[in-house]
Amino acid sequence: CGETRSERDTEVWALSGASPGSGDDSLDGLTSHAPRCPLTPSLSPPKRTTSQSKTEPPLLRTNKRTIYTAGRPPWYNVTGTTFKEAFVIGLCGGSASGKTTVANKIIEALDVPWVVLLSMDSFYKVLNPEEEELAAKNEYNFDHPDAFDFELLVNVLRKLKKGKSVKVPVYDFTSHCRRKEWKTVYGANVVIFEGILAFANKELLKLLDMKVFVDTDSDIRLIRRLKRDISQRGRNISGIIKQYNKFVKPAFEQYIEPTVQSADIVVPRGGENFVALDLIVQHVHSQLEKREITVRSALASAHQGQPLPETLSVMESTPQVRGMHTIIRNKETNRDEFIFYSKRLMRLLIEHALSFLPLKSVSVETPQGGVYNGKRLSGKRITGVSILRAGETMEQALMAVCKDIRLGKILIQTNHNTGEPELHYLRLPKDISEDYVILMDSTVSTGAAALMAIRVLLDHDVAEDKIFLLSLLMAEMGVHSVAYAFPRVRIITTAVDKEVNDQFHIIPGIGNFGDRYFGTDAPSDWCESDEGMDY
Repeated sequence: CGETRSERDTEVWALSGASPGSGDDSLDGLTSHAPRCPLTPSLSPPKRTTSQSKTEPPLLRTNKRTIYTAGRPPWYNVTGTTFKEAFVIGLCGGSASGKTTVANKIIEALDVPWVVLLSMDSFYKVLNPEEEELAAKNEYNFDHPDAFDFELLVNVLRKLKKGKSVKVPVYDFTSHCRRKEWKTVYGANVVIFEGILAFANKELLKLLDMKVFVDTDSDIRLIRRLKRDISQRGRNISGIIKQYNKFVKPAFEQYIEPTVQSADIVVPRGGENFVALDLIVQHVHSQLEKREITVRSALASAHQGQPLPETLSVMESTPQVRGMHTIIRNKETNRDEFIFYSKRLMRLLIEHALSFLPLKSVSVETPQGGVYNGKRLSGKRITGVSILRAGETMEQALMAVCKDIRLGKILIQTNHNTGEPELHYLRLPKDISEDYVILMDSTVSTGAAALMAIRVLLDHDVAEDKIFLLSLLMAEMGVHSVAYAFPRVRIITTAVDKEVNDQFHIIPGIGNFGDRYFGTDAPSDWCESDEGMDY
């Protein structure tokens, strides 16, 4: 399919406040939820890290068991507009005060999906040759505000708070420079931002919903800094002491310590202060509860009786198309025939969809020396994105029609307790914002999963009018939901059914497309996106 690892730039698992552990790409047990971990010295929770772009399964491993994590609930309303901004906690304190430890303990105790830890250390400015020479001799002041790229930092945090995909630089403390690869971060219910000068910029302060100052004794901070810089950053003791006395200590007294006045909470003793950490966690949970959003129920009661939108294109119901629908809708059809005729319909649907792509006029010379006036895609390229798992069945038809197509995947499941769709996994090609995107789902009922997938693409800066939603079968409700929220998205299908029952299944429908295609029975705790159960 022409897909390489370097192209798969954005790859994110939904995590309960953490990056995933190691292992294969199994999706078994994905919908289970981890229990909340209390913050007590005797029962410290299992260690977790932060949400990152890695090809690893969404799970946490402790000494006794494996805990599967939850997905990200809707962060937008029925209009597709993001209004559920991430809750941003700012952690400030002197160098080696224990900010990262406090951040990790908050993450462990929060036990909510999609928590991102953003470090100010990633935003050191790129040094010029003269500054690099000073840094090598421990003569460069890394604790001064001028050492940080505040403009980039504010821009990244602002986008992350609004739910956008962002690229964060990776700083190498050994060579004092940014690495070539940047880390992609996307999706957050909570953002924890930590840094020595987290409160030193007015624009940054405006983005922080809670400001926490970590207060640790200066002698302890110096000891921690010695251990860290020797073991992790390849420094020697004399250089560390020199840098501390010349830059670190004065900077703390001049720029960091005075900002304690901006703090909402001061945490003495850092990560050992369990009372303060419990209060922080309780407050964050109360704020998140106020931001609860329900999408599917609202979709089910909206847009009734409205005419179908102009952005919808339904394939002509020729005798051939109607005959194939008769076969795949028939509950008596065996699996081989179901797959064969589904694939035929998919191929026709893809061909039909490609006719809506913008083309430009070009002239080519024929082998006979003549000139042929033809057409060519007016754009850089096409990317296919499937909503797992049944949307994946359409990839083969797309690859057969479009040479070297790039592919992405989004896993969206329904939470049985809330009835809401949840984002569990995504993998999108690099620079997808420049592409025309064909979003594939086998069936769409309420449109809840389709809305979430489109919102993900928009958050990755794909233009709305460059998104084409393709589905073998859609309910009128789903069509209206998508068109109302995203009026510039092209909706393309082979058929539209009028009704949806109380379980959000399309009537007359096609059944559980994924189970019929793959020959599986859906477990009681597994519910896929709109395609999985005709909804």
